[in-house]
Amino acid sequence: MNYSLTYEVRLPSNYNTEQQYPVIFALHGMGSDEQDMLRLMEPLQSNFIIVAVRGPIVQGSGYAFFQIKSIGNPVRELFDASVQGLQQLMVDLSAKYAIDPARRYIAGFSQGAIMAMTLSLIMGDAIKGIVAMSGYIPQFVKDEYKIQPNSELSVFISHGDQDHLFPLQLGEDNASFFREQTNNVTYVPYHGGHQVIPDLYQQFQQWLRTDAAKLTAEDPKGLNS
Repeated sequence: MNYSLTYEVRLPSNYNTEQQYPVIFALHGMGSDEQDMLRLMEPLQSNFIIVAVRGPIVQGSGYAFFQIKSIGNPVRELFDASVQGLQQLMVDLSAKYAIDPARRYIAGFSQGAIMAMTLSLIMGDAIKGIVAMSGYIPQFVKDEYKIQPNSELSVFISHGDQDHLFPLQLGEDNASFFREQTNNVTYVPYHGGHQVIPDLYQQFQQWLRTDAAKLTAEDPKGLNS
């Protein structure tokens, strides 16, 4: 598979290459695109480098990171290719921009959440935290991938109780699985469907700011260096 990724980078207005910034790699859902995630992440741009990535597969009027055989059952070849491609993109952009290697975050909705959770489980210390909204962890990831998350991984998981695509139980399963990997899990079930409700914007944005700032306080190399 000839794999390439389109992405858009937004830098803080005071961007200084002598400083290191936390980064958010933002991943959209099936049939959407990187602009949707940019709109969600825009309020964080003053503190973070934002990288919004477009899935490589045309899906309707948008894009996808993989196709599915059925709900919960991704096409493995396409899924594996996106996992590998996203890992490489993170490595490449971390060398190109003033990214703090201790503060790499991934935020995703639906397919993007699936990718975020998977990447955090296999990339070890390369990932500090994730925001996973309305997703699931494929069983083959749990069974066949090498699970080696950051011992200090920070996890924010949200899921709607009216989600018609992925039942709330999947969100609860996600939270339970990550609690076996790390002590830093925030789980937010909410009243709503397969969507990001306005209240959730505020919660995950504040969570990201707090987590990145906390690490800065522990290690002075960062936002205020």
